Amino acid sequence: MSRQQFLDTLNAYAEDGRTVQLWLRDDDAIAPTAALSRLLDLSKRWNAPMTIAAIPADAKIELARLLIDLPLISVAVHGWDHTNHAPASEKKQELGLHRGEEAVLARLAEGLERIAGLFGDRAVPLLVPPWNRIAPALLGHLPSLGYVALSVFGPEREETPVKLVNTHVDIIDWKGTRGGRPMDILYAEASAHLGTGNTQSTNLGVLTHHLVHDDAAWDFLDDFFALTAGHPACQWVPVSALMHAR
Repeated sequence: MSRQQFLDTLNAYAEDGRTVQLWLRDDDAIAPTAALSRLLDLSKRWNAPMTIAAIPADAKIELARLLIDLPLISVAVHGWDHTNHAPASEKKQELGLHRGEEAVLARLAEGLERIAGLFGDRAVPLLVPPWNRIAPALLGHLPSLGYVALSVFGPEREETPVKLVNTHVDIIDWKGTRGGRPMDILYAEASAHLGTGNTQSTNLGVLTHHLVHDDAAWDFLDDFFALTAGHPACQWVPVSALMHAR
């Protein structure tokens, strides 16, 4: 039922002349894998742009070579080394203030430089914090480091010092199976997010982690692309379009 609810929502958008701008962010890439190739094949099959959040400290030249001929793929900065610096009493966080603001900002500058150097015109100045967490005190410094936008998980807040381009549907069940979540639940969440839209264009970001995808995760992605790729209300867009949108 939830899949039909999502389709009904898209149909309502189309009837009203509204557009859903879709984008996909895949986290934790460092090197070519069979799972990453499977995800990239979906991009090519459906002519859908995707964003790969690569870990700068560990990203390999082989990954850059894999992506060089794939113009639909953008590469964002996934922190520095995806290391937790928070104590056991707190949620995991690389980009907190546990090491001091200066140390974190230095790593973020280095991360952007390395991703740009490694991936060239595939790189985008988008920061994707590991675990989707970053200390608020750091946000105002991101533009001076060269970042144009920030991507975490959840609804975009207004009046932030840096543009937010968030994801809204996470396909992985991190607290349970650590595989794909049930398709009906994912479609219900997508419908709920789109139901809040009251403008001519609403963004819907899908969050994936190719390294932990199981059959349920791949089944959802196959179905989601098949449903949205040709729908008149849907437009798969590169993240750069969302980063620079007013």
